[in-house]
Amino acid sequence: MSAQAGATPDPSERTLRHLMGEARWSALLDGAHVRRHPIGDTLLHQGEAGTHVLALLGGVAKVVRREPDGDLTLLAFRGPGELLGEVAVLDDGVRSASVQAIVDCSVAVVPRAPFLRFVADHGLYPVMVRYALGRLRESDVARGGGDVVARLAGALVVLAELSADADAPGGGPGGGPGGGARGAARSGVVLALTRDDLAQYLGVSRNTVTAGLAELEPLRVACGRRRITVGDLAALRNAAAGTAEGAPRR
Repeated sequence: MSAQAGATPDPSERTLRHLMGEARWSALLDGAHVRRHPIGDTLLHQGEAGTHVLALLGGVAKVVRREPDGDLTLLAFRGPGELLGEVAVLDDGVRSASVQAIVDCSVAVVPRAPFLRFVADHGLYPVMVRYALGRLRESDVARGGGDVVARLAGALVVLAELSADADAPGGGPGGGPGGGARGAARSGVVLALTRDDLAQYLGVSRNTVTAGLAELEPLRVACGRRRITVGDLAALRNAAAGTAEGAPRR
């Protein structure tokens, strides 16, 4: 999600599904119960015991932590092919954050014992460490410097594309809602996001995000109450890449 010119990196290449490979990912999901969550729903609750993990099949979720003073901190976004809640399961602890759907989501529920057995049987502990380190690196990149409008456009592009990824081949059992990238281009993608969410994710002020979203309005980016709609994904990609065509004039 950097502001450098060029294509936005493929988010699927950073997922646990990619690191594990299709065969092991499919084996992990074999026989798992598929559950659906509408936009705005909470998938995992902070403070609860790690009784299971969720494999995200379709949609996009945000990871948020409630601080001791009551404030909420957005830690990350997660898309298809990602695992949710694995830390509390691996260290036999409680959830350190909550996970909420920012579009309609579908997940596969894998109980703790079968998940731990699967990780051990397939020698996946090094993969889990690599996955965790990759997610930390992703957060650092999102909060890096550079043109804020391009970074904001890039973040919205990735989230819109992740929300449409359920239509991709091999989406997993149960598929998932989303409408696909072509559907997103036709009718827009609605994300359950606030300006505060984006400010925390990008490491900038809320006012900076508000100004950036205003510059993206000509590209059919609309803000509502706890909702942001992406209406022209192609133009937003151009803005994220810093190209002249479709980029906001400053």
